[in-house]
Amino acid sequence: MAKSSNSTSATKMTDEEAILHDNTISPRDDRRERGKALRAAIPHEVHAGWRAPDNRPNPLDLLAAGNEGRLSELIPIRWGRMLQSPFTFYRGSAALMAWDLSNLPSTKIRVQACGDCHLLNFGAFATPERNVVFDINDFDETLPAPWEWDLKRLAVSFVLAARENGLKPKFESAAVEAVARAYRENISEFARMSILDIWYHRIDFDKVIERTTCEELQKHRKDRLKQAVHRTIQDYYFPKLTEQVGGGRRIKDNPPVIFHKDSEDGKAFDKRIRDAFTLYKESLQDDRRRLFDRYKMEDVAIKVVGIGSVGTMCAVALMLAPDDEPLFLQIKEARRSVLEDYLGKSSFDNHGQRVVAGQRIVQSASDIFLGWTQFDNGRHFYIRQLRDTKVKPEPELWEGPQLVESAEVMGAVLAKAHARSGDAAIIKGYLGTKDTFDRALMQFALPYADQTEKDHALLVEAVRSGKIKATVDTVKD
Repeated sequence: MAKSSNSTSATKMTDEEAILHDNTISPRDDRRERGKALRAAIPHEVHAGWRAPDNRPNPLDLLAAGNEGRLSELIPIRWGRMLQSPFTFYRGSAALMAWDLSNLPSTKIRVQACGDCHLLNFGAFATPERNVVFDINDFDETLPAPWEWDLKRLAVSFVLAARENGLKPKFESAAVEAVARAYRENISEFARMSILDIWYHRIDFDKVIERTTCEELQKHRKDRLKQAVHRTIQDYYFPKLTEQVGGGRRIKDNPPVIFHKDSEDGKAFDKRIRDAFTLYKESLQDDRRRLFDRYKMEDVAIKVVGIGSVGTMCAVALMLAPDDEPLFLQIKEARRSVLEDYLGKSSFDNHGQRVVAGQRIVQSASDIFLGWTQFDNGRHFYIRQLRDTKVKPEPELWEGPQLVESAEVMGAVLAKAHARSGDAAIIKGYLGTKDTFDRALMQFALPYADQTEKDHALLVEAVRSGKIKATVDTVKD
């Protein structure tokens, strides 16, 4: 197995060093040739293998540094969720992998990266036209970054999912190669398309279901989609998530995942949210601002969300229009991207705007209520709808062939995302038509998954010895 040479320290890549797209300046063929030339300078083989450098920080110390500014009472829940398996540890350790990736050879070809591109940050959701598409759906760490960083993180997540499911090792390798092959072949297709055709391209969830070869999983996905479409906010989530209190509706408490602040703190928090909506409205398009104005805030509660965000300030607001027509908005704190230490500061002063801008660039269609704001002494937030026809992947149901099929789908989705913001022609030129990069990626992903298992074992021991306090909750994020 080839070994990559890790640099001795993390270095920042400036915009001047990065190769950005210039579709309006040079022809497609010229840009492809630039990619080929880059391949000669940075051969595919340098991406193979993983060996932790001697100066790699203690993983738990690096992750603990990311707890600064989080709600202290929720930090044990974060550790508890990461404790459950190497895969859940991986989902909460984007900052650790960012350090590792920054110390590896890079093409420096930038795209608008997801930044935390693991398989559970993909999913199906409804577009404003009420079509259901399959796309990347988490952008907390988004930043312009080398395209291969997303691909490497996605590949490793499939290895860890295969191991968690107890699948044979051959499926680990097959899934990684499927991710890489699908990415490479789809980037090649996008490199031949016009900029507008790429922008309009989408992957419908119906098509994903049709191509599912396992009849049982296909039926399950059809049922999940039908369920998501029919579980409307008005008829399902409104009665499920709220209750009648006095003369109005109130979000139901479900501690430690959903809860209200104490009486006086709660009143002050409500006011801060209402004030923050003024700035939020300015981030919406005019037509959507008018739509938002038809609602008023009825209640707001703290909501604990996914592993990487546990402990950040997140909330859910119940909005009501006349006739008790509900709208649920998720308010999520946006912190500094874990990529910024290595790729430079975001061009946006507000990290909520950074997240929103990245999401709008990458997704085929985005939530009509997606916007940003700030409150609580300058904390940054982005806002979107909660529970709007969403279907998450369920990797625990995948046998080997389904794991590989899902890898192919997500590799194609990632290629589409990168082609929207970056230059598919240069990436195509770099990847070429052979499978040398695919094999190099496999030779990286397997030992890096081993590294994640070692890092997870450190957390298990730290919790066992009492050095880290962890609370295991049974509620799915």
